[in-house]
Amino acid sequence: MNVRILAAAATAFATVFVSAHALADITIGVSIPLTGPTSALGIPSKNGIALWPTSIAGQKLNVIILDDATDPTIGVKNARRFITEDKVDVIIGSAATPIAAAMSDVAAEGQTVQLMLSPVNLPEGKGAWSFRMPQSTAVMAIPIVEHWKKMGVKTYGFLGYADAYGEAWLKDMSVAADKAGIKLVATERFARIDTSVTGQALKLVSANPDAILIAASGSGAAMPHKGLVERGYAKTKLYQTHGAATMDLIRVGGADVEGSYVSSGPAVVADKLPDSNASKALGMRYISEYEKVYGKGSANQFAAHAFDVVIVLEKAIPMALKKAQPGTPAFRAALKDALETMGRTPVSQGVLNYTATDHFGYTPETGVLLAIDKGDWKLVPTK
Repeated sequence: MNVRILAAAATAFATVFVSAHALADITIGVSIPLTGPTSALGIPSKNGIALWPTSIAGQKLNVIILDDATDPTIGVKNARRFITEDKVDVIIGSAATPIAAAMSDVAAEGQTVQLMLSPVNLPEGKGAWSFRMPQSTAVMAIPIVEHWKKMGVKTYGFLGYADAYGEAWLKDMSVAADKAGIKLVATERFARIDTSVTGQALKLVSANPDAILIAASGSGAAMPHKGLVERGYAKTKLYQTHGAATMDLIRVGGADVEGSYVSSGPAVVADKLPDSNASKALGMRYISEYEKVYGKGSANQFAAHAFDVVIVLEKAIPMALKKAQPGTPAFRAALKDALETMGRTPVSQGVLNYTATDHFGYTPETGVLLAIDKGDWKLVPTK
């Protein structure tokens, strides 16, 4: 009789444990710029997060969103709070490169996965816990260089942010262009808060390169673009990076951006992709869900990266749950291992294949080149 009672008690305990496990929270801390110079990146990211489901693999998602105000100091403070106070399982952010880079040290110290919403290049030996949702600058330079080769470009100039995003593009474009025999003849930089690039534009125009690459983001990419056109440079020889692949560039740039080119992930133009593209269906789903809430033409790459976070977590979290429970160091380590071993994973912005040595993950064919045509995007063949 006592044995039966004990057995029944054990069964009840097991039922309670399983039930508790099914209702366990996965806590996600998000730090993005909702104010400041890069709020045009952070606000769409927040909108993309609003499309997330309420649970993954039976685990409720507890999402904490904080504004880092485009300030690395605040981003670091947010990341420390996530780890020490909120005990998060995952950190998301930032959408601004300098802030995401600063947060990576905190993520490594706290041994917590960071899914960056910015394509941050980190020094060798850094970033063991940091994975990028946007494509690397090296991958996104490919369609631009391929188009330059096709168009007979032999020289180019560079005008970019004087920060980690600009420097990453300068470095990776230099490598790709050098291999193609295309020479960099002029380099100029500007700050995100600058309202004019008159001096830089004059120097670049006087160097007369065959093409100019602008490394900027969001609506802020329109200002240097317009500055070069106003100084007489041909808009059809201007190229922008994936940070500028947003309708804000077209809206603010107006006639000055017509006929220019932008490197982009596939989500922005999912409807224009061939059916064989691995990202087309996911990109169409993203656009449909996003524009249903925020209006036609509102979908952009920043929200797409946030949308893709869930696709990645929906694959990695079930793998991690086989090893540990949320809210524990073991689960955080298991999640890192799952990301590094989950293999080929299509998302709306390309195909990811993270490994222990590659936390960018995107395959070389990910990027597409767009032309701005009559106030809209047009897919451009690069070969």
